[in-house]
Amino acid sequence: MKQTGVSEEEIFYLLSDAKKRDFSYQRVLSSMCTYPHEVAVRAHMQFIESNMGDFGLFRGTHDLEKQIILMLGDIYHCGSVEGYLTTGGTESNIQAVRAMRNFSRDRGNYDSSEVRPNIVVPASAHFSFDKIADILDMEVKKADLDHEMKVSVDSMQSLIDENTVGLVAIAGSTEFGQVDPIEEISQIALSHSLPLHIDAAFGGFVLPFISANHKFDFSLPGVTSMAVDPHKMGLSTIPSGVLLFRDFEYINHLRVHAPYLTVDTQYTLTGTRSGAAVAATYAVMKFLGVEGYSKVVERCMDLTGHLVERVKGLGIRPVIDPVMNVVALEVPHPTTLRTKLSSEYDWHVSITQDPKALRLVIMPHLDIGTIDMFINDLEKALRS
Repeated sequence: MKQTGVSEEEIFYLLSDAKKRDFSYQRVLSSMCTYPHEVAVRAHMQFIESNMGDFGLFRGTHDLEKQIILMLGDIYHCGSVEGYLTTGGTESNIQAVRAMRNFSRDRGNYDSSEVRPNIVVPASAHFSFDKIADILDMEVKKADLDHEMKVSVDSMQSLIDENTVGLVAIAGSTEFGQVDPIEEISQIALSHSLPLHIDAAFGGFVLPFISANHKFDFSLPGVTSMAVDPHKMGLSTIPSGVLLFRDFEYINHLRVHAPYLTVDTQYTLTGTRSGAAVAATYAVMKFLGVEGYSKVVERCMDLTGHLVERVKGLGIRPVIDPVMNVVALEVPHPTTLRTKLSSEYDWHVSITQDPKALRLVIMPHLDIGTIDMFINDLEKALRS
């Protein structure tokens, strides 16, 4: 840092130069984030100084957060829902598993000084669960997937033992956009008296707005918590995640005494939390409503269908029929192809790990013209 500051003009010149080196979403088919809705951006800026870590000072913003939780409770079929806004799916997953562990410990199901607890997750679970294993010193057991890239219920059942404190299922896997057989997993959770967390970070703002009826939420009695990310298909600003619990019993196992604040208890992982993200999420959810989100999702699904039909004309098929706006394509040498698409054609895509495939996420910043340009370049890259 220099002894004296520089001019505002120079600062924004430097910022503009940095911004130019960022990739534009227009040619990004690998990200589950997108441009936030303009209503969310305006709301974010209006509440930029609000700190939800001490929400007694920001009662209006806190009221907006409570209304978000109630709106989501309505979408996910839970009138007793509790929760709060997080920085995203990783934080939500950490807290959900921490609540599972504490719930089991507080009921005397294991001695934390002698036993290393475990959770059972699908092999398709987000890499945040590897962080959880390290942070919480827990074993994360990974159940096999079936040929449709859903978790095998039998495999999940076989991994449960006396030290298991909870189960996890995915509603919109990061690599394939698949939804696990959550209705069956809910029954397993109930039969073993275990909490069940649903990672719906991506699917949470897709599945309620498509015609296919996927049961994945609190309508299933075994589901005790959910992670959803408004900063993905919810079109809110970054960072905007939400952690939801079926009722107060579960979130209460995250309670920490908070001296020095206007409120004496916290249930969150982070101390300081963005009130701007709260306002942005509230604003875009109120503005779009069910009809607005349904139109956004329908458009993305139409583009996904168009892409699949076009690539079939090139002799390329998806690993699974897309459940939502995520497509994994069976292509020769996917890693090499990804590099070629990036270096020669300026497209940004990703690959799945097992099986290796070209992974595309069809977000609202894309349109049919962009999809067609990508497919034309894909054809050229495959031939060269």
